Amino acid sequence: MKLENKVALITGGYKGIGRGIVNVFLKYGAKVIVLDYDDKVIEMNNENVLAYKVDIRNINEIKAATEDAITKFGKINVLVNNAGVCKLETFENMTDDQKNYHFDININGVWNTTKIVLPYLKKEEKSTIVNMSSVTGPMVADPGEVAYATTKAAVLGFTKSLAAELASINIRVNAIMPGYVKTPLVEGMAIESDASNPNSVIDGIASAIPLKRLANIEEIGELAAFLGSEESSYITGQGIVIDGGSTLPETSTMGV
Repeated sequence: MKLENKVALITGGYKGIGRGIVNVFLKYGAKVIVLDYDDKVIEMNNENVLAYKVDIRNINEIKAATEDAITKFGKINVLVNNAGVCKLETFENMTDDQKNYHFDININGVWNTTKIVLPYLKKEEKSTIVNMSSVTGPMVADPGEVAYATTKAAVLGFTKSLAAELASINIRVNAIMPGYVKTPLVEGMAIESDASNPNSVIDGIASAIPLKRLANIEEIGELAAFLGSEESSYITGQGIVIDGGSTLPETSTMGV
């Protein structure tokens, strides 16, 4: 119960990686505040979960939900900036609206949520922030991912700089850098890549990963829980790769 008596605010917690993080945090004893754009997020409400429909592009919506949650749970110890989007399009064909969609959610959403939640984190001892970056951008990229890759590299830079600023007040800031995870987001990207046979795209991804599979959402949740707990008390400013070894191979043909 390494998160017992802690309250975590998790963005994008209704499905995908975010849902995995919520599940694992609850398993370890935390109470959870969920902000998500999906109308169905309110179905998550129970004695241990406060769920709000929020567009993280709108800082006023974040503020209202956070203030309401504070009246009910009283504090926030952990912030997990998980919400993110990815739509495939080449740089040459990408419209400003498509670019802004990525930037507004993946960068500004992280910025907005952190801006609102940080004052509450400062009131608690040894608070933590966990940001969802990616191996895409900082380490690797595929065609059509230029907007997504740019934003996830920005999240890693944000993480490192904020960690340097907040270390003196015992707030640790780290980033998770997943490879491919079996989520609705990745399934949607597979459809964008090959609408006639998206399963072949997923199978192709898995075949190139040394562990021969995509991650499941709870595996990312376990890493988030570790970074949000005192088990990681001497780790800050880091991007932690969790990719099944997908960034490990030097080539696809060399070796014995």
